[in-house]
Amino acid sequence: MRSGQMGVFRQPQQHSMKEAWIETCGYLTTGIYVLTSRHNDEMNGMIASWISQVSYDPPLIVVAIHQNRSSHRLILKGGRFAVHILHARQREFVSRFKGPDPRAKFEDVAWTEGLTGCPILKECLGYLECLTMENYRPGNHTLFVGKVVDAKILSPGEPMNSRDLDHVYLGKD
Repeated sequence: MRSGQMGVFRQPQQHSMKEAWIETCGYLTTGIYVLTSRHNDEMNGMIASWISQVSYDPPLIVVAIHQNRSSHRLILKGGRFAVHILHARQREFVSRFKGPDPRAKFEDVAWTEGLTGCPILKECLGYLECLTMENYRPGNHTLFVGKVVDAKILSPGEPMNSRDLDHVYLGKD
């Protein structure tokens, strides 16, 4: 067969397709972010990595959140979220915002209320604050499309990515 011609699709032989897919996705490099959300007096922060810009005009980003996360419920009810870009050196934020207690996540962390009411962390590279425009449920994560209503670089530097961590989130839970 010559280069450029369509070949026969063959299933990988060393693993099942699911095993091969999970292993391969582990090599995708993604940013590591803190996502904050709020509904009335309830707020939360969580680590998120499945985030992407999807439009320039209007300015839109998409975040993928597992349906069992507290932030999922808050975004559905509150219709808003903020994404904080972490510095590569801010590894302590990863363990802090993976924790189960929403109040403990914000203890001893400087933050202010953003335009939408979401918590905006003062110690990060920058943030994007969004109003939810759409949401889709193509699988075990919901895709929330957010219109960026505020964005700011607070402290330029090297952003954290999945290669800075010991574990890559693959979405199984």
